[in-house]
Amino acid sequence: MRYSEDHKAKTHQRIIDEAALRFRRDGIGATGLQPLMKALGLTHGGFYAHFKSKDDLVETALRHAAEELTATSEALAKDAEEPLTRFIASYLSSAHRANPGAGCPLPTMSAELGQRGEASEITDALIRDRLALIEENLPGDDAVEQSVLLLSAMVGALLLSRSVKDPELSDRLLKTTRRRLIEQAQGR
Repeated sequence: MRYSEDHKAKTHQRIIDEAALRFRRDGIGATGLQPLMKALGLTHGGFYAHFKSKDDLVETALRHAAEELTATSEALAKDAEEPLTRFIASYLSSAHRANPGAGCPLPTMSAELGQRGEASEITDALIRDRLALIEENLPGDDAVEQSVLLLSAMVGALLLSRSVKDPELSDRLLKTTRRRLIEQAQGR
């Protein structure tokens, strides 16, 4: 059976899309290659026609997730009167909390890579990009330092809100952090 010229490229992208979702939703360690490929209707052996190893796929999927976050962040900031407020509100939302597979890779993939001692330059770039976005929208001379605090609080609050069983506590973590960070971003 002959495939179209772009079949391999499309298959490659399908693997990346599914891996990025599963790594963020389920974790890198919990996502096996065989179930991943089976979910796509592909063979486990076919994986190696696209990637050298699972580690290669992890880096590619992390890059893909980072690019998605950048695109989302830019779309939120575009034409917004208060882009930082909009970014904070979106990041610390119940929708983002409920959808880790489609969300920011920092509280999921990057946290797991850090726990394993497998830091990634992609995480470095992702954090630098988010810090720059925040810095350019913060008032005051201490925007560089405040951006670090703000991003750390956002990622931490999202991670904690996903980890607690009590829905009221989860909401409290998101709402309180969101309200206080928005106040800070607006210079209050």
